[in-house]
Amino acid sequence: MVHNTFRDLEESNILQPYMMDAIKEITKACQAFEVKESAPPIAVLALRSLHSELAKIYILRLCSWMRSTTEEISKDEIWVPVSILERNKSPYSISYLPLAFRSVMISAMDQINLLIQSLRSEALKSEDMFMHLQEIQESIRLAFLNCFLHFSGHLENIGGELAQTRSNKENLLQNGYSHEPTEKTSELLPGSVVDPHQQLLIVLSNIGYCKDELCSELYNKYRHNWLQSRDREEGDSDIRDLAVCFSGLEEKVLEQYTFAKANLIRSAAVNYLLDAGIQWGSAPAVKGVRDAAVELLHTLVAVHAEVFAGAKPLLDKTLGILVEGLIDTFLSLFHENKTKDLRSLDANGFCQLMLELEYFETILHPYLTQDASESLKSLQGVLLEKATESVTESVENQGHQRRSTRGSEDALAEERQQGMSVSPDDLIALAQQFSSELLQAELERTRINTACFAESIPLDMVPEPAKAAYASFRGSMDSPSRSSFRGTQAVGSPSYSRQRRR
Repeated sequence: MVHNTFRDLEESNILQPYMMDAIKEITKACQAFEVKESAPPIAVLALRSLHSELAKIYILRLCSWMRSTTEEISKDEIWVPVSILERNKSPYSISYLPLAFRSVMISAMDQINLLIQSLRSEALKSEDMFMHLQEIQESIRLAFLNCFLHFSGHLENIGGELAQTRSNKENLLQNGYSHEPTEKTSELLPGSVVDPHQQLLIVLSNIGYCKDELCSELYNKYRHNWLQSRDREEGDSDIRDLAVCFSGLEEKVLEQYTFAKANLIRSAAVNYLLDAGIQWGSAPAVKGVRDAAVELLHTLVAVHAEVFAGAKPLLDKTLGILVEGLIDTFLSLFHENKTKDLRSLDANGFCQLMLELEYFETILHPYLTQDASESLKSLQGVLLEKATESVTESVENQGHQRRSTRGSEDALAEERQQGMSVSPDDLIALAQQFSSELLQAELERTRINTACFAESIPLDMVPEPAKAAYASFRGSMDSPSRSSFRGTQAVGSPSYSRQRRR
């Protein structure tokens, strides 16, 4: 009757504490029968068989409960980051969702652990019981791994929904609708993150937390429940498989985040290169890094701060992708506009761009991938080629109107008139001269930007010019007069830049 009742409860998808209590009572009855010499062997065997069957049913029910509860808790992400203590000092700024999943897994696996312990003692007494136990252990292992896979699927769905929502909003704006659907902010809890980009970072943190911490923590805690029938190498293989699964998901969601940020960076790059009010064929004399360059860098500073706070372990990878994308954007903008806004590039324009590219390279050096470095060399090469072509045409045209502003191209023109040819080496030397005269001062002036990146990386990875600017920043911040420093200088701000060059 007890066995039939458990069967009925299994079909009804019911899991209640009294079921565990009934198994415990049967365990006690088995133990009591075994110590009595007068107990019929067939009765002892029947009780053992009943105990084993009921334990299996309850374990399978616990496995089903883990899966169904994981699905239930994953439906509603509340977007509230937990405190650093709640996440046990993890570098990932996770939400409550992974912790809720962890609680579900521990709740079920702790009960399974108790049942497996009692079944092991029974398995020592019978070959059939031992084979039965191995089947149960394999079922537990598969259920455990599948719960993590299902949870990763739910995280993927959350990230996909965020991306789809963002895409829908962009389509509305492109179709001329400025009014966005009103969100139900009344349902948000205090401290909830509402920015879609920051929500993507929470999803990334949840994925990273599972990949780097939760998988190994729980697997190592409960692996003894199934590893008696499996060697250690296969156990390690399970963890690797889970890590591969979450790594693939991490790449997918990170791509969504970097794609969103790349659009913002491209807009800033267009403003820097094309819409900053400078004619590259008749550029003014080089006096330093322009406001547009500082504003472009501020876009990356903002991303750096956002990722540093939201998914710190992914900071280097994220910035590496975006910095590489920025340089590729420069290249594509040049090729798209080489017959329009960039059809001519005089010596001043070339030196201005080379100074600012070196400025970017110095500050962003820790995040320059090999591909990014190669792209930067290609960009510098096409700029040199364009400038050489433009300057040569200019100095060979004796009938052109001299500009009132004398700059680097006038010096080159005079050299040309004295019988000297304008070569790429001449332009490179001129650009290097401006760099040696202005770069360190510009890094000092905008040292807050340098400090933003230097704070998050080992100082020995920072190039010497940026390191000097960072040291200057630390010195000013540690100085007793730092309050007056903050009150009198808006270092790196567009307004301060304009005052210097007015």
